Amino acid sequence: MSTEEASLSLYDRIGGAAAVEAAVDVFYDKVINDYRINRFFDGIDMNAQAVKQKAFFTMAFGGPNTYTGADLRTAHAGLVKLGLGNDHFDAVMEHLGATLQELNVPAELIAEAAALAESTRKDVLGK
Repeated sequence: MSTEEASLSLYDRIGGAAAVEAAVDVFYDKVINDYRINRFFDGIDMNAQAVKQKAFFTMAFGGPNTYTGADLRTAHAGLVKLGLGNDHFDAVMEHLGATLQELNVPAELIAEAAALAESTRKDVLGK
């Protein structure tokens, strides 16, 4: 990786807004079709959810911060009460990795995105 590439955010290195847009759409298609976790999205407006997730990924990956949603602990507290746990988080991580692979994101960037996502586990699970 060149010095110039190293100075770019993960957001820029994965392809910016277009990449995040595509990734969230593919990701939620996988999530909604996964019997292990899709119950947590019952009654959720998935279009609104995708908008929030795109803003969150953009911010988390170092892009422009337009995220106005709740913090992760607050946003997932109701799901934790419904039983959200490590196995569910693992399934989401699996889908994130598979999505980025499907979109031909280089392995080192997938690993970086996975590390960022993994760093949210305790907050998401309210621990």
